[in-house]
Amino acid sequence: MLAKLARKLGLVTNPAIFFVSAALTIVFVVCAIAFTDTVDLVFGATSEWILSRMGWLYILGVTTFLIFLIWIAFGRYGHIRLGPPDSRPDYSNITWFCMLFAAGIGSILMFWGVAEPISHYANPPQQNVDPESVQAAQQAMGFTLYHFGLHTWTIFCLPALAFAYFVYRKGLPFRVSSIFYPFLGERINGPFGRSIDVFAVLGTLFGVAVTIGLGTMQINSGLNTLFGIEESRLNQVILIAVVTCIAVISVASGLDVGIKWLSQVNIVIAVALLVFVFLAGSSLYLAKGIIETTGVYLQWLIPLSFWNDTFGNTGWQGSWTVFYWAWTITWSPFVGIFIARISRGRTIREFVLGVLGLPTAFSIVWFGVFGLSSFDIEMNQGGGLVEEVVDQGDIPGALFSFLTHYPWTTFVSAMCIVIVIIFFTTSSDSASLVVDMLCSGTENSPVRQRVFWGITEGVVAATVLTATGVGGLDALQQTIIVFGLPFFIIGFFMMIALVRSLQQEAAEGSGAQRERTVSLAARARRLRRRNRRGGGPVGGGANGNGRRVENGEF
Repeated sequence: MLAKLARKLGLVTNPAIFFVSAALTIVFVVCAIAFTDTVDLVFGATSEWILSRMGWLYILGVTTFLIFLIWIAFGRYGHIRLGPPDSRPDYSNITWFCMLFAAGIGSILMFWGVAEPISHYANPPQQNVDPESVQAAQQAMGFTLYHFGLHTWTIFCLPALAFAYFVYRKGLPFRVSSIFYPFLGERINGPFGRSIDVFAVLGTLFGVAVTIGLGTMQINSGLNTLFGIEESRLNQVILIAVVTCIAVISVASGLDVGIKWLSQVNIVIAVALLVFVFLAGSSLYLAKGIIETTGVYLQWLIPLSFWNDTFGNTGWQGSWTVFYWAWTITWSPFVGIFIARISRGRTIREFVLGVLGLPTAFSIVWFGVFGLSSFDIEMNQGGGLVEEVVDQGDIPGALFSFLTHYPWTTFVSAMCIVIVIIFFTTSSDSASLVVDMLCSGTENSPVRQRVFWGITEGVVAATVLTATGVGGLDALQQTIIVFGLPFFIIGFFMMIALVRSLQQEAAEGSGAQRERTVSLAARARRLRRRNRRGGGPVGGGANGNGRRVENGEF
């Protein structure tokens, strides 16, 4: 019946995955509107349980993923190409970086670039440090880069590597269930495999909805600063509708037009903003500070990778680190497939080093400039950011409060709004493309399917942000923590599946090599026997056909 409906609607998709995912999304939207209190209670209680009981597993798990990726990149499998042996990358390194960064956490760097460092500076995560001190500033940078450095990109890199390997190396469809092929075999096309893909679609929708919600809150705050437009749920819904329309136009134009062009334009504007803040601020202080901050990050990397707030037990880690990991993990199917899609032809080593290294280096510079500049404002320029951002709780407006301390405030703030909108758009249109691929298993499908998922993302974002009783950032956090858990568990299966398949491929390659060696040895023996029968010397005589033989070979 579902297949007939799909054909009638002209859809090129797996009917079970498409219609079940769409139906469950509609059910959530209706329930969130009709049963607000119940939805709040369920998500609130579940997220609280995950934070209090499962936080340690998130910390250990993401660190394990990182160690695994480093091992596989520098190990015996690092030379394997994500595609046929003779394949080469589809995009240049610069274009590749722009696309993966814009679809990854570009919008999040805009949101947290000032807000997170100044928050930790005012309220240090670890209790043995005085607020607003030099030690608090160092700790703030250590934690911020922990949240947005190697660990965040590990969460994207692992599924991206798995997708790229199983799709381009093994010829499987673009679905999360394809990663389970070493366990399930052809059963990935059955009910269990389709259930995995439905969860992936839902997780992607809600992960992107959180980003859309955060981006909308920041855009609304910027418009309030510039034009006095009220920060309200109604205005945020209007903004979601406007940006969703832009995203739909972009996704309809395709990967190599809309998404590629927007990504390149936006990274250029973002770098221009970065350079402006660097030059307009205390440049020498920032240059020295970025180098020092790199050292702080490297110094704190291993301790924070295993820190669980065991002795303090303040609950801080649940509301920050675990929330980040859960949120990023819900993005992992979407960003993973997108990165895989643009990374065909690269070796495993090149892929892992690029996906982990380039964005992390950029994050260090980005937070070094914005975080250290915010500390400079507090320590040397009369302050004000702690009061506006932390004391008054204006996290979405942190960047715009920060820019009031720089020249050309109105123009630069307007440019920031444009950057956020484009980052927001590239995240949404990339997610629409990927969700459609999760449902169809192919890169080529009707435009109307991608448009449908683009609109659906906007509806889910508006629902989560406005239709729940909690509202705002708390509602976004509760929702994403719940949806992140299943995908976190899938990450462990990804590692096992990759190792199994790579070992099998290596064994098959060794077997083929042994067969070639045996074949060549047998051929040499045959030639030697022929030479002896013909009376010629083994090393240099003539065979029966008058052709010379050198060391048993023609």
